[in-house]
Amino acid sequence: MAKLYFKYGAMGSSKTAQALITKFNYEERGMKVWLIKPALDDRDGKSTIRSRIGLSAECDTVAVGEDLYRRFTEQHADCDVVIADECQFFTDAHVDALRRIVDEKDIPVLCFGLRTDFLCHLFSGSRRLFELADSISEIKTICECGAKATVNARLANGRIVTEGSQVMLGGNESYVAMCHQCWVKKIRLQKTEEL
Repeated sequence: MAKLYFKYGAMGSSKTAQALITKFNYEERGMKVWLIKPALDDRDGKSTIRSRIGLSAECDTVAVGEDLYRRFTEQHADCDVVIADECQFFTDAHVDALRRIVDEKDIPVLCFGLRTDFLCHLFSGSRRLFELADSISEIKTICECGAKATVNARLANGRIVTEGSQVMLGGNESYVAMCHQCWVKKIRLQKTEEL
């Protein structure tokens, strides 16, 4: 019986690398993979998924408002697995469609993405995955202090940002994974320096 999986982690936890390794493992066994990401994520090109360690693969993109279930049934019903990266940017309807693929087509769907934004608020796609996934697991990474990182701190000019839109695409130049304690300490220090 197929399942909907949600594998989440902070920035730098190798989510994308694990997604691409999983794709390789399925294909090595002769299975067909439908690799997808939200169209919003165009950092590495419209139809490329690339990890920080250099792994990359061509993928399909899913636009806001697109009927993902219909696209699957019309173009990819012969695949053995669906692997989705950056799934925090999917809409609720996209996640519902992935759930439907699992339930109605008995195809496993593996979703990789962030849990929360730079202010520790859930992304809508992640929230829906927490509600619907059969299996939820954390891909861990560490803060510079050695504790488990859970916060995706957004940076501008080397300072932590605490205002702005939820979505701002970026990598190591814009975000750093931190434990909550270090994140709060650094924000307080910045405020003290401003006085």
